[in-house]
Amino acid sequence: MKRNLVSLLLILLIQAGLIGAVYWPGDETGYAPPAPMLPFPLDRVDTIVVGDEFDNETALAKVGDLWLLPELENLPADVAMVDRLLAALAASEGHWPVANSIAARQRFRVASYHYRRRISLLDDKAVLGTFFLGSSPGFRKIYARNEDQNGIYSVLFNAQDAPGHNGGWLDKRLLQTRAPVSISADAYSLHREGAGWLSGIGQVPEERELEALLSTLRNLQIDGLASGDAQRDLSSAEADMVFTVESLAGKVTLELFQYGDKHYIHSSEYPLFFTLSAYDYERLASIDQRRISGDKTRSTSGRPT
Repeated sequence: MKRNLVSLLLILLIQAGLIGAVYWPGDETGYAPPAPMLPFPLDRVDTIVVGDEFDNETALAKVGDLWLLPELENLPADVAMVDRLLAALAASEGHWPVANSIAARQRFRVASYHYRRRISLLDDKAVLGTFFLGSSPGFRKIYARNEDQNGIYSVLFNAQDAPGHNGGWLDKRLLQTRAPVSISADAYSLHREGAGWLSGIGQVPEERELEALLSTLRNLQIDGLASGDAQRDLSSAEADMVFTVESLAGKVTLELFQYGDKHYIHSSEYPLFFTLSAYDYERLASIDQRRISGDKTRSTSGRPT
């Protein structure tokens, strides 16, 4: 009886050893975590090429800490958008793919011929990797695959956040002035004096009107890029209002245009015209000259007539 018990225990130990040998992490049996979808460090990437399902394509180039749009006169791209894209591609590390088959590539739209976005990452013109973004398995998620791998991953991202056209990557805040020291418009001027502001006639501006102006300049956002036809027409048009804004970063001239039912803005820092919301246009155009100048004897508006 004891001999049989010893034999059974020995068999049990041998079985446990075999199971441990098969399933022990880090072995070569195929149970080790898969290679990451993005197998190289992100700091090597200096160019991103984005294509969409409609054959649109755009490129972004890294210069220092900035990302620029070479096809748009090197206008600045939205760095936060670029960071979100790269983080999504790198987020698969340590996770298992949701599918591996060739049939799944078609179903999840991550095949080389069937995708929503094609993302190529380059280092000094050499392609480090190409990735396909496909259909969505759920809210703010998307299927993704490295062209050189079979694994298909589900990552936190939205295809709309990686547009295939230049204007979609523009930094919408590129015209913001955070800390101006002087502002000149068609009908008034202001300059910072110590901790406060004085108008061109030496009076203190009305606080509410001054804050409306400063807040608009701090939070100014473009909507996008003016169309080709609008670029041509606006280049020979006369601005509705002109602002000269000086800060520690330098002096900038902003021109406002209303063309049909659309609103535009041009900055002396950049060669192109941008679309502007009617809300931001009106906030700048409707500043009251009398209140902003601190002159209680006058009643004209800052809007040109």
